[in-house]
Amino acid sequence: MHSKRILVLPVALIMLLVFSGMALAQDADPMPGSETEKSENISGPFDLERCVQRALEFNPRMKAIRAELTGSEFGTRSSFGNFLPSVSGSYGYTYSGRKSQYSDDHNDWAATVNVSQPVFQGFNLLATWQRAKLAEESTEASLLNVELSLISSVQSSFLSLLKAREDVKSAEDSVARLESQLKVITAFYDVGLRPKAEVLDAEVDLANAQQDLLTARNNVSIQETQLNTLLNIPMEMNVNYVGELKKIDFDLTLQECLRRAYDGRPDLVIGQKSVEIAEKDSTIAASSFYPKVDADVDYVNRGVDAGLDRGGYSHSSSEYWTAGVNASMTLFEWGADYYDYKKTEETVKKVEAELEDTRLNAGFEVKTSLLDIQEAADRITVARKSVAAAEEAYRMAVARYQAQVGTNTDVLNAQSRLTTSEAQLSQALADYGTAVSGLYVAMGEKNLGLIAD
Repeated sequence: MHSKRILVLPVALIMLLVFSGMALAQDADPMPGSETEKSENISGPFDLERCVQRALEFNPRMKAIRAELTGSEFGTRSSFGNFLPSVSGSYGYTYSGRKSQYSDDHNDWAATVNVSQPVFQGFNLLATWQRAKLAEESTEASLLNVELSLISSVQSSFLSLLKAREDVKSAEDSVARLESQLKVITAFYDVGLRPKAEVLDAEVDLANAQQDLLTARNNVSIQETQLNTLLNIPMEMNVNYVGELKKIDFDLTLQECLRRAYDGRPDLVIGQKSVEIAEKDSTIAASSFYPKVDADVDYVNRGVDAGLDRGGYSHSSSEYWTAGVNASMTLFEWGADYYDYKKTEETVKKVEAELEDTRLNAGFEVKTSLLDIQEAADRITVARKSVAAAEEAYRMAVARYQAQVGTNTDVLNAQSRLTTSEAQLSQALADYGTAVSGLYVAMGEKNLGLIAD
């Protein structure tokens, strides 16, 4: 009878462990996707929005922060479990020099079960759980922060790819113009109308333009590789990235941008949570000033063998249970607890000051991004006029040269100015898009395709 009773404890503990394992398995994240899953759905064109969406799904940085968030959720559950009673048990054997009270045997077998419920811990348990909850919320804000950083990287790389392609187009046009001019000069030289030096000058300029074209094409390959890396796509895979450099409509005011930034920036949320966490740390430190109260229930069963048999004797002291409430408090530790508490108060002040500094930097980033947008917009206007003027100047220089009233130097200079103007226009358009992307990031907003509000 007694052996059956004592076997209930191990069986119950085993069942508890089994069900706990099943619950943890259900809470765990699914296994990460295989390489095949990473590579699926890569066919078709990739515009800016689709690039950002894939990066948010497959980039390793996102997997890391999601794992951290899941860990924070488990930490919150762990802290909440401290409010609930704990159950512990023991089972052992002792050989005594004196005879057992149950028989003439010297063996003493004992099994105990303890149930302990914290009643009051000086607000420690509550503050610890609240702190874990705040840490989870801070990690959620960190998730948005990582998303914004990744969005900024993808958009900047995508715009750089579009600019590199424009540079290739401009370089190809430059080569074509110089090849045409070289043919004209060579024809004039063949009939004795132009000196050999002009042919050599044209050949040198053409060679330089061809080198610039090679460099521009290599830069396109580099930007495509960078995008593949951010999107977690194999390096050797050719992806059809599509898009064009254009000016995005944007008309938000500074006041509107600042309001949205102060409301939505994740680093401000993280800073506020850090202040609240520091306050909870202060509460935890102050818990040492209060008594700690616990309620305990103990069950004890003793016997002379492994089955807890009483040896034919019947003593009430061989099987019993107790219940009680215990309070404890440290009265004096030479100021260790007090100064530890004062230290946490200063930490709260420090984190509050850091939050204010973060807020000031947020406003600075928003204002800077707006100024960058305005500057790039002005440069676009000027560059477009410059391209139009350079095209006309090149056309006139070619016409004058063919009419034998202009020089080859005039044509080459006009061609060079046209190439420079085209490069300035593509750079201004890329800078404008990058500035708009930076402003949305500065406001803490995810604008995947850089679509105007």
